[in-house]
Amino acid sequence: MISCKNPILNGFYPDPSICRVGEWFYLVNSTFAYYPGIPIFRSRNLAQWEQIGNVLTRESQVPLRGSGHNEGIYAPTIRWHEGTFYIITTNVAGGGNFIVTAKDPAGPWSEPYFLEEAEGIDPSLFFDDDGSCYYIGQRQNSDGSRYFGDCEIWIRKLNPETFELEGEAHPVLYGFQKNAVWPEGPHLYKRNGYYYILHAESGTEQYHCEVAARSRNIFGPYEYARTNPILTHRHLGSRAEITCVGHCDLTEDQAGNWYMVVLGCRPQDGKTFLGRETFLAKVEWEDDWPVVNPGIGMIQKEVELPGEKDTLMPESLSESREYLFKDLQEKQLPPEFLMLRNPDTDAYVLDNECLMLPAKAVTLKDKATPSYVALRQTSAQFLAETEFTLKGQPKDRAGIAYIQNDQNYLCVEYEEDESYGRVYVTACIGGKNKILAERKTEIRLCQNLRLKVNKNCAEAWLKKGDIWECVLENIDISYMCSESAGGFTGCTVGMYTHSGEKQSSGYTKFYRFVLK
Repeated sequence: MISCKNPILNGFYPDPSICRVGEWFYLVNSTFAYYPGIPIFRSRNLAQWEQIGNVLTRESQVPLRGSGHNEGIYAPTIRWHEGTFYIITTNVAGGGNFIVTAKDPAGPWSEPYFLEEAEGIDPSLFFDDDGSCYYIGQRQNSDGSRYFGDCEIWIRKLNPETFELEGEAHPVLYGFQKNAVWPEGPHLYKRNGYYYILHAESGTEQYHCEVAARSRNIFGPYEYARTNPILTHRHLGSRAEITCVGHCDLTEDQAGNWYMVVLGCRPQDGKTFLGRETFLAKVEWEDDWPVVNPGIGMIQKEVELPGEKDTLMPESLSESREYLFKDLQEKQLPPEFLMLRNPDTDAYVLDNECLMLPAKAVTLKDKATPSYVALRQTSAQFLAETEFTLKGQPKDRAGIAYIQNDQNYLCVEYEEDESYGRVYVTACIGGKNKILAERKTEIRLCQNLRLKVNKNCAEAWLKKGDIWECVLENIDISYMCSESAGGFTGCTVGMYTHSGEKQSSGYTKFYRFVLK
């Protein structure tokens, strides 16, 4: 047996979808306005996960320019059929629902096949026993929405060769609860002669839940399980250790055991900074209905799984990472790094010395691509540290940015003129910038800055010689939690440089980045 700790993916990894091919499980998540789009992971035992790449790595696949922070890529689904991997998802920033394919899940993935007649979001694919393919998704109630969130689940046949929808569209479900809101994230399965639809309901916050329905006919009529919701934590209250659970996808191992991946949140004192994370639960079948964690009925902190540790895989996604950019073998950013929206061709240079970012006149507020290279926050307590050289003009700055969205973030930055340097601690709260601290310092070849976060409190540090000095402590960052800032993403933290001038030839050489 192997003990699996929940969540299986820490930090901003929402809307999980999973499939198994042979001994390998593959898992994908939403990325919204971050680039590259859709991380893809693999595992043999469901406990140890390795990111093998990203699905959307070209602007032609995922145009994000001008998109809002919470637009972009929503709710991908991954499936496999006869040697081909399929991922279907929505780009709400432009283009709508589309499919990409690959023979190797590590990529490269194809150009997108857009589905012009596929309304709505949260699409999924189902391949029946005879090889026929079906599209299932969510859209506004086709009979007319009676209220905000009045939606339906619908199914239509899809030609997997031409990627065209065929035949009639069939609305099949409208939500389990009376006057249900946001029935979404549907997935379609087949077992023991029944077609099953699992979908989320009630929005992706505290009242989130997952429900099940079944039919002998793919187009229905479907009956809902009397045990619905089959999974929810809404009855545990807003201060439960795990909240907001829902948006599930099922998988079966080689021994016939069933499991569910599901999103959830881990608030600290009622505040969520990590966003929606990916959890795992066991599923059993009773009277041909799915039962989640029988006898428990909610997500557990640990799940006992059959099998053994995979000695060829990492123990888990590390919460302590140090990157020396001169040592990167591939001379490209590791797959876990993110940027906002599509980068320009000169967005960064990675060479034998450093990661070089241009000091562009693009800020984190702009719906463009700032010079920001980041990682997801994976723990309520963390330390981020970087070493860099600023080769800039007056008003150029460089350092660390900690972001919830384009209206709520915190920066620890260094700026210099001809005689001395300054470190600034700046908060952006609801779109308004406020300088919290300013510290003079000498100009040196390299600067070292550090940001410490403990739940909803932060500290900014500057290194002078061999001594770290605190620039500002007790920084209230509660405005960056999801409950305050809103939106669908978790926080990211990374290296950031920008210019106060419209044009700058400045740049920053980042030699090291630590997140632990």
